[in-house]
Amino acid sequence: MDKQALLRLNPNVDSDFRQRALAYFEQLKISPDAWQVCAEALAQRTYSDDHVKLFCFQVLEHQVKYKYSELTTVQQQLIRETLISWLQAQMLNPQPEKTFIPNKAAQVLALLFVAEYLTKWPKFFFDILSVVDLNPRGVDLYLRILMAINSELVDRDVVHTSEEAHRNTLIKDTMREQCIPNLVESWYQISQNYQYTNSEVMCQCLEVVGAYVSWIDLSFLANDRFINMLLGHMSIEVLREEACDCLFEVVNKGMDPADKMKLVESLCQVLQSAGFFSIDQEEDVDFFSMLARFSKPVNRMGQSWIVSWSKLIKNGNIKNAQEALQAIETKVALMLQLLIHEDDDISSNIGFCCDYLHILKQLTVLSDQQKANVEAIMLAVMKKLTYDEEYNFENEGQDKAMFVEYRKQLKLVLDRLAQVSPELLLASVRRVFSSTLQNRQTTRFVEVEVAIRLLYMLAEALPGMMRTLVTSGVSSYQHTSVTLEFFETVVRYEKFFTVEPQHVPCVLMAFLDHRGLRHSSAKVQSKMAYLFSRFVKSLNKQMNPFIEDILNRIQDLLKLSPPENGHQSFLSIGVMIVNSEYPAERKEALMRNLLTPLMEKFKILLENLMLAQDEERQASLADCLNHAVGFASRTSKAFSNKQTVKQCGCSEVYLDCLQTFLLALSCPLQKGILRSGVCTFLHRMIICLEEEVFPFIPSASEHILKDCEAKDLQEFIPLINQITAKFKVQVSPFLQQMFMPLLHAIFEVLLWPAEENDQSAALETDFFSPGVGSSSLQLVVPKSAQLWLNWGLLWASKGRKCTLIGPWGVGWEKAPLFPTLVCGTGSQAPSLQALPSTQEPVCLPLLSMAPRLSCQGTPAGQCQAALGPSLASLPFLLVPQIQRGPRQQGTVMSTLP
Repeated sequence: MDKQALLRLNPNVDSDFRQRALAYFEQLKISPDAWQVCAEALAQRTYSDDHVKLFCFQVLEHQVKYKYSELTTVQQQLIRETLISWLQAQMLNPQPEKTFIPNKAAQVLALLFVAEYLTKWPKFFFDILSVVDLNPRGVDLYLRILMAINSELVDRDVVHTSEEAHRNTLIKDTMREQCIPNLVESWYQISQNYQYTNSEVMCQCLEVVGAYVSWIDLSFLANDRFINMLLGHMSIEVLREEACDCLFEVVNKGMDPADKMKLVESLCQVLQSAGFFSIDQEEDVDFFSMLARFSKPVNRMGQSWIVSWSKLIKNGNIKNAQEALQAIETKVALMLQLLIHEDDDISSNIGFCCDYLHILKQLTVLSDQQKANVEAIMLAVMKKLTYDEEYNFENEGQDKAMFVEYRKQLKLVLDRLAQVSPELLLASVRRVFSSTLQNRQTTRFVEVEVAIRLLYMLAEALPGMMRTLVTSGVSSYQHTSVTLEFFETVVRYEKFFTVEPQHVPCVLMAFLDHRGLRHSSAKVQSKMAYLFSRFVKSLNKQMNPFIEDILNRIQDLLKLSPPENGHQSFLSIGVMIVNSEYPAERKEALMRNLLTPLMEKFKILLENLMLAQDEERQASLADCLNHAVGFASRTSKAFSNKQTVKQCGCSEVYLDCLQTFLLALSCPLQKGILRSGVCTFLHRMIICLEEEVFPFIPSASEHILKDCEAKDLQEFIPLINQITAKFKVQVSPFLQQMFMPLLHAIFEVLLWPAEENDQSAALETDFFSPGVGSSSLQLVVPKSAQLWLNWGLLWASKGRKCTLIGPWGVGWEKAPLFPTLVCGTGSQAPSLQALPSTQEPVCLPLLSMAPRLSCQGTPAGQCQAALGPSLASLPFLLVPQIQRGPRQQGTVMSTLP
């Protein structure tokens, strides 16, 4: 084999070298004899490099998977002998192979097994076992092979043809008849030999048992010998998870409902005798760990009973169904012990509980015991909804996400409870809520919080409790969890305030004082700003009497620093002003009062930025300027089709803002962040002010395109697309002015050399000229494609003829023309029928424009030759020569007659 190519297989080599190695691999796969070279290399251990070994196995894998039937009997025998020889060598190898080597070897052997087991290699497993014996490394390989075979035969993620599915069924039937007893015996022997000495091998063995149990005779595993072995493994910490998963698969096996009931009942008796159902033990970390794993198969046992009950009811087998229900009832106590356990990992398996409640919903009459079970489940859920005393509210981290998800699961149980006994649930929640709020001064915060959380979950059915909540004074409770829960609840059930608007003032005061937006916790302040915005949006009619009072109270909170809450606060005020019942003159005055301080502060900050010498100071000032623009943008989101800027009389205010913010484009410092903010504001103004924004666009465009970078174009091109799509023919004069300067700017950015060590750039050179930086391509090209699409469709749809004129210097025919960028040049130019998807949206509008485009100032033959055969029919788009580096100044213009 090509040694140089093999050396390039290492993933750490240069991407170009690796591409050549992959090409070499493709050649070997096609070659009729290459697999023999790889087989010989593996058998004789020619290569020590792991990636070369993997390469050889991959070549063999391709041969066995796709071309095995083409081989002669002698060649097939060679592959078998090669793999057995490699297995034998592993028994003597002083150093184990990297994990990916035995994994790939197992896959190849599994493919060979599927191809030959029914015809040429019926003693496959016996041959493998004779080689590996009880050698730890051999056992590891044997178990990997078994897992690979199982994946080939039963993995539902692997797509098989009907012929392959039939073959797999025959293989499984034959294995059941010939070798499954021997495989099961091998698993037992592995367990006996390695359960205390090699946990990794034991975990693999248990994984194999769990995988095979779904399609082999269960009597091989559901017996005293194997179950006792599993119970022993469940007591060993490193084996516990795999042992419990294995038990889960045993319980999960598809069976006749009557047989499944017998199996589960016998397993329960064995587990109970072994003490696994004794949940009430002293706190022990090891025991809790075992219980967390054990709760999964126990939960599945309960669900299996319920599935059996459902099938028996459906089949009309009432007697056995009644027995199943009685068995279920006897296990509810264990279910409750697990559900109420203090460890959330243990109580999180709620499937049995939900399914049990679903059964009760179907019964016409509940017994006293079943009613007691329902109440016990409800109390358990209420308790488990409560935060732990040790919960760190100041530094929640991952704990918060986990507890939120856990509460979502418990909400499912509450929903089932509401279906079974809504009266009982509502009465219990009402009792807990009322009692807790009455005694809130002496009640622990976790209990107050969960009482409000219960209301949050069920308030639609308990409107009277909302009245109690807002009048109880609980909003003043001195804990952040209670504060947040209070405001979350009042915002969620804002419809209550449309019915009883007399409660709006007290909630507004809570939002505006130390309980809400002025809370001592920055985290609570941030959340309050968001919730307040939602509250005023949903109750805009009820806000009318309080708008000016709110504006006066909130004025000191409208600061540029810190800006975390400013976006929501400005949006809230904008919503109140726009949706108020004031006349347009008053709305304009209020909006000007809101935005004028922003504009004044913006001018001061911009002056300070121009004078700042320290780079850190410059960045800080630029951030503040950007936030000011963002706050103004937020207020504009309050307008709608029903309440436009013009209808509210606010056009002049936003035009003043636009004029003020455009000053930032002239600032030579921190251009990126300033241009980004202004572009965002322009987007909003195009929507809000429509044609009134036109006079500002040319000046803004000129400043943005001056010394622009890829990021600037990424921000600017969507803006031009927006203008083109929204106003169409109205913007033709602007497009005439902008087309060539923008094209010039795009080429200048794309022609900057790639960054050093930029490997992804190399992968793009088949599409773009060498040296183009990949980061620039990723930022600019997709936006440019949409730009050409919009402009092309606009011009073509209007039936206009386009003439583009550019200044030509020496060597213009070598300039990087636009068609060169999108479609290639010369003999390498692709046909238009074979355009990649990234090029198609660029070239199609050019084709649609072709009949209306003409070339000026250049012989048609030269123009067509420069454009290349793929766009020879488009004699247009003469782009000025562009040098790498600073932009060459020159007059460029275009006309649309």
